[in-house]
Amino acid sequence: MMKLRLGVADDPTQLQPSLSDCLAAVLKRADALMADVLKAVEIGTAASGPGRIPAFQQPALRHAILALQTQSVPFKADFVTELTRLVYEGGGKDQTQTEVLRYEDLQLFADDQLDQSIELARAQQEVAQAVDDTLPALDALVSTMLGWRTIQPGLNPLRPDVFVRALQHALALHVTNSQVRETLITPAAGLLGVHLRKLYRELAEWLRSTGVEPAVPLGGRIDKSTGAAGKPVTDTVAKTLLTLDRLRKLIAGDFDPPRKGEFLHTMPASMSMLQELKKAEELVKRLEQRPKPTSAPAQPVDMLAQVGQPPAAPPRIGEQLGQEVVRLMFDHLGDDRRLLPSLKGELRAMEPAVHRLAKVDSRFFSDRTHPGRVLLDRITQRSLAFTAEDDPGWPRFLGSVASASRWLESKVVDADTFRELLEILATQWDVLDEGAKQKREEAAKALLHAEQRNLLAQKLAGDFVELLEGLDVAEFVRDFLKNAWAQVVADAQLSCKDGSSDPHGYRALVDDLVWSVQKSSAQRGRVRRLVQMIPTLLQRMREGLQRIAYPPELTQRFFDHLITVHKAAVHEGRDPAAQAAADAAWTAESQFSEEDVEMWLDHVEVQESGYVDFPGIETGIEHVASAEAAQQEAHAREQEAQQAVEAGVDPEPAVLRPEEMRLGAWVEIHIKGEWVRAQLTWASPHATLFMFTSVGGTAHSMSRRTLDRLRASEHLRIVADRPVVDEALDQVAQAALKNSLDGKGS
Repeated sequence: MMKLRLGVADDPTQLQPSLSDCLAAVLKRADALMADVLKAVEIGTAASGPGRIPAFQQPALRHAILALQTQSVPFKADFVTELTRLVYEGGGKDQTQTEVLRYEDLQLFADDQLDQSIELARAQQEVAQAVDDTLPALDALVSTMLGWRTIQPGLNPLRPDVFVRALQHALALHVTNSQVRETLITPAAGLLGVHLRKLYRELAEWLRSTGVEPAVPLGGRIDKSTGAAGKPVTDTVAKTLLTLDRLRKLIAGDFDPPRKGEFLHTMPASMSMLQELKKAEELVKRLEQRPKPTSAPAQPVDMLAQVGQPPAAPPRIGEQLGQEVVRLMFDHLGDDRRLLPSLKGELRAMEPAVHRLAKVDSRFFSDRTHPGRVLLDRITQRSLAFTAEDDPGWPRFLGSVASASRWLESKVVDADTFRELLEILATQWDVLDEGAKQKREEAAKALLHAEQRNLLAQKLAGDFVELLEGLDVAEFVRDFLKNAWAQVVADAQLSCKDGSSDPHGYRALVDDLVWSVQKSSAQRGRVRRLVQMIPTLLQRMREGLQRIAYPPELTQRFFDHLITVHKAAVHEGRDPAAQAAADAAWTAESQFSEEDVEMWLDHVEVQESGYVDFPGIETGIEHVASAEAAQQEAHAREQEAQQAVEAGVDPEPAVLRPEEMRLGAWVEIHIKGEWVRAQLTWASPHATLFMFTSVGGTAHSMSRRTLDRLRASEHLRIVADRPVVDEALDQVAQAALKNSLDGKGS
């Protein structure tokens, strides 16, 4: 299935497989892969031998494994079906693990859900450890086939967790006892990993033999022996007090002392485990480097007074857990590359105050709206506006944070203290943001009106299409009615305060326009009516287009075609030159791009919202610069053209000349050759328009289509889709999960 092309005379790239070929080759091996796993599972039930697995000696497990052997054909079929679905859907994300790793959701999980999630994560860890040395090379090759220059392990549709999820799905269908299934999945996943390692190695060798070049690792060198970065997929960490179930108890506010025997694998470490993991020295060093609590001045000790007094109680497990969570949270903030070094220093200065707060107020861990959490969130989120410490406004922002950290040092720390500090900072920042806030509001108002007008224009465009059905009308007129004039009528209706559906008569004007341009047999009085109606018709249409500040050059192009058709109609076909010009106008190409049809903004809305267009990634202001002068010139030319039609003279032709983020997300947009850091501050109600705001309040707005194109072309990249503090706490949950995996059953 994966024939190596190693002949000297062969051109490996001549028959280079596509990504589809690669996926198909693996899926063809999926049935045999699961057959090998089932065979190894059966060997594990043996009473003795090198393949014996102690856990499989339990009667319930032996019975379940025997049942799997009798149902091997449907079991393998279910595994292959689910694997195929996951692979061709891109593998997706492991939703169960993702939910567990979200700190804010931990308190919502029941004990059985938590146990099941840990078992699944342990199964994934088993597979990851087995393929540790072969997966990086495959990631590099598949990334190339996906079109990436750098290695993207998370996008590999053949990554290990996809196989684990398919295994979990098949086991859920064929092993009904949940306890048996949870016990079976981890060793079965380990066996799956052993055979998957061999498959990965063969697949990588095949792709390399056909000339597929590995992608380049980010920030590292390529390992020539494997073709990848060679960085281990898994690593081991020293055990700490924190485990996932205890973290959930902490979030739920459960600070009761643990029951007897509950410390078995939750204390900082057992020496046997530390020696096995060779982490004893590292843990001791970390414990020694922990910040020491400030001690009060030494007081004389009355030894007699202490006689008969009980010894001081050790810190409760809840208190120790709280300190561990705060420390880990600040560790992750300190490692976050998006935060500038000087800000990290100020956050470290705040850490002792947060430790004191967490010690007396457990709501810090469970309540996202707690003033302490909100303060850290506001500081870190605001700091993402700056990419360097020499950016304008950074010294003032850093100064406000520094004064806040000093202010905390002199206060009795509780929730009210942090709430007071939050109000002080908010007042300072509101003064700095006053101008930017006004700009945002004006831009949002303009964009909201644009969206309402565009949505109404789409409905009107549908009405105009029905009106024109069966009529012989020039294409440029159809385009004009569906696009420009639909915007005019929509804007007039939105601005009407008395409820009238056609306050300026722009909708009724459509009937006159359509009548005036139809190819029809001569009608008595047609020429006289045309001569009478054309001046008023053109004047009213010009008035409507000026109302929405329609670009003058597009206006002039339309009127040039319209006047040409009108001239031929006035001459009733007796002027060959006029008729030829009219025929050319009938076949003129559309002046509206796909983007124009989807979303159109006038030049005022473009200016106020900083509208970004694709593919030039320039604001749409350039093509409507000096609008007033251009409109005056167009008006003069139009009057001359009208006179020419009435006099039977040819007018002179005009010269006329491509997954939803959250509000608050920070991005970088490539505009005019520079990367601009901006925050998503507004989205229209129907999510057709988005506005990003950079430092100083400069707005950059765009349509949904432009946003998708910018992301696809890598002109827009996400810096932070969620609050930085939330991400740091998610890392705490991940550490707790890893400790649970490494410590459970030790």
